Amino acid sequence: MYQKREKDWLGSFVVAAIGAGIITSLAVAQGQSPWLAMGITGFAASLAVVIDHYL
Repeated sequence: MYQKREKDWLGSFVVAAIGAGIITSLAVAQGQSPWLAMGITGFAASLAVVIDHYL
């Protein structure tokens, strides 16, 4: 009757990375380092997946 829903880790990470990547690409356009922007994107996506796991 009740089926525990499996979490799609990869899908969650990709969606979070796309969302964070859009914002950080605007920051790169304003002169921010691309490496820093990729770090911010990775951190934000990882944090979103961890939060999704516990909620």
